[in-house]
Amino acid sequence: MDQPLIIPLTEDKPEVNLDPQKNTFEISGKSLPEDARIFYDPIIEWFENYAKDPNEETIFNIKLSYFNSSSARKIVELLSILEKIKEDGNEVRISWHYKSYDDIMMERGEEIKMVLDIPFDLEPY
Repeated sequence: MDQPLIIPLTEDKPEVNLDPQKNTFEISGKSLPEDARIFYDPIIEWFENYAKDPNEETIFNIKLSYFNSSSARKIVELLSILEKIKEDGNEVRISWHYKSYDDIMMERGEEIKMVLDIPFDLEPY
């Protein structure tokens, strides 16, 4: 997987920057798409292709300030692909960034962390 996937930030959709050549994997902003499936399915497909020949190390930075429940389901689906990459012997880490005063986003990160078998850091800023 050589081609990066770059999706610009909008009012209701997060910025996505997936570039294996630069070893950059990040999603940031708010995730409130009208149809989470339409927004996230191309990202999930990109990660499925990436999983066929991943970098030795993949650190996925999640810097969401808010996401709705339909986005949450798709985010977990996406992270499950990273779990498979780890199971195949590659190093994978999730870095969940949240504002230090945002208990809700911290708790949502903790909830997602509990359902995955991937090193998962909660990073306040």
